[in-house]
Amino acid sequence: MFTVILAIHIIVAIAMTGLILIQHGKGADAGASFGAGGAATVFGAAGSANFLTRSTAVMAAIFFCSSLALAVHARQQSEDQYRLDVPAVSETTPAPIEPVAPVE
Repeated sequence: MFTVILAIHIIVAIAMTGLILIQHGKGADAGASFGAGGAATVFGAAGSANFLTRSTAVMAAIFFCSSLALAVHARQQSEDQYRLDVPAVSETTPAPIEPVAPVE
């Protein structure tokens, strides 16, 4: 389960980075058309979010959830490592049992 969550986390991180890099910034419009109403497009109504913005939001939510799942798993793993009531697994073999002679 840990490996699956980690794989999803890495894939989402790469996809989210790509989505963020291909998006068009809001400040680019103001610099290109300074004056002539350029400020109205930057500070005016934003309108509905496009596909890239919504995809980035979904990827960010998945990234957040997978980060929490990995953190919970890491904490549980570290608590199990230092717990005293769980017997440690031993690699030694037990001593052979010798037959008991009957009492007469």
